[in-house]
Amino acid sequence: MSKGASLYGTYNRIPLRFERGEGVWLVDEDGNRYLDFAAGIAVNSLGHAHPHLVEALKDQADKLWHVSNLYEIPGQSRLGDRLTEATFADRAFFTNSGAEALECAIKTARRYHYVNGDGARVDIITIEGAFHGRTLATIAAGGQEKYLEGFGPKAPGFKQVPFADLDAMKEAVDEQTAAILVEPLQGEGGIRELSVEWLKNLRALCDDHGVLLLLDEVQCGVGRTGRLFAHEWAGITPDIMAVAKGIGGGFPFGVCLATEEAAKGMTPGTHGTTYGGNPLAMSVGNAVLDVILEEGFLQHVRDVGLVFAQGLAAIADQYPDVIEEVRGTGLMLGVRCKCPNIDLLVAMRDQQLLGAPAGDNVVRLLPPLMTTAEEAREGLSRLEAAAADVSARSG
Repeated sequence: MSKGASLYGTYNRIPLRFERGEGVWLVDEDGNRYLDFAAGIAVNSLGHAHPHLVEALKDQADKLWHVSNLYEIPGQSRLGDRLTEATFADRAFFTNSGAEALECAIKTARRYHYVNGDGARVDIITIEGAFHGRTLATIAAGGQEKYLEGFGPKAPGFKQVPFADLDAMKEAVDEQTAAILVEPLQGEGGIRELSVEWLKNLRALCDDHGVLLLLDEVQCGVGRTGRLFAHEWAGITPDIMAVAKGIGGGFPFGVCLATEEAAKGMTPGTHGTTYGGNPLAMSVGNAVLDVILEEGFLQHVRDVGLVFAQGLAAIADQYPDVIEEVRGTGLMLGVRCKCPNIDLLVAMRDQQLLGAPAGDNVVRLLPPLMTTAEEAREGLSRLEAAAADVSARSG
């Protein structure tokens, strides 16, 4: 059997094998250095081998890995307190992944209406092009056929409306609607942003109809847009929010955050997890917050995001045959391509620059949040060279 043949064939993997990382850089087995602007798909919020995260994990590894939620976990209580103090939320439930955080959010919303004596309110309305995970419930929530095909009947209780269509959203809300679930800034969907006005109107719609507002900030949260969470730009608060990716800085875990009211139905025995909130994950999560909540850190994200935005606009002007549009906020950026997005991604790898594909023919740029202005300019220089190469080939 050839190397790797034992694995499920669910990925078309790029033939690169990395052995270590240093900040914004990845180093392959041959010693080649790549500028990592994919960041594990927005996971490595503080880059690779961040010393504070490494120290926290090593320290905890020498003490205790897992005890289960049969017992109190001090690191979990501390992280929950810090997250609720920094956000709209009063309650936190820790999970192993973003999809599990979304599952918890969906269950929390439905349970809320059940304990209010309205158990028929189970429907979750989402937006077309959304990506909420790969479980049977979250692929139904996303509604994309490519993820639903071959997995049997779609889980009931989910409806989709067109992107940013408030009239369609209003029409979809009825007496069976439990919640509306949206990503303030879609990642997989192509770095598509819901406007401040649209999100304000959505919050008002939910309030008018007694519907809970669920936000998926798995990718756009934890400082990625230059605010701790993306919805803060609109000045609104959700009832429930799913968080993952950047909160672990590379260690896999997520969290569902909710108001006291929204979480009132989640009583002992209604939900659980074996690994979620384990001491290793909590040590890293607290270390990530130490850095992201430092004074000036989010301003740094906004400042470097501006460097990227200006540089990308200049490249788009120079190569309009390659780049059609620049999208995004902070360090969650995308370029919509006129060529197939894979062509630009391959050309970027030739320049030893890494990005990630997305829907709508977009290349995502998701640099670590501690990327410096100098590193941003280095990446932009490599992207410019990649765009020049694609332009020359197509010309």
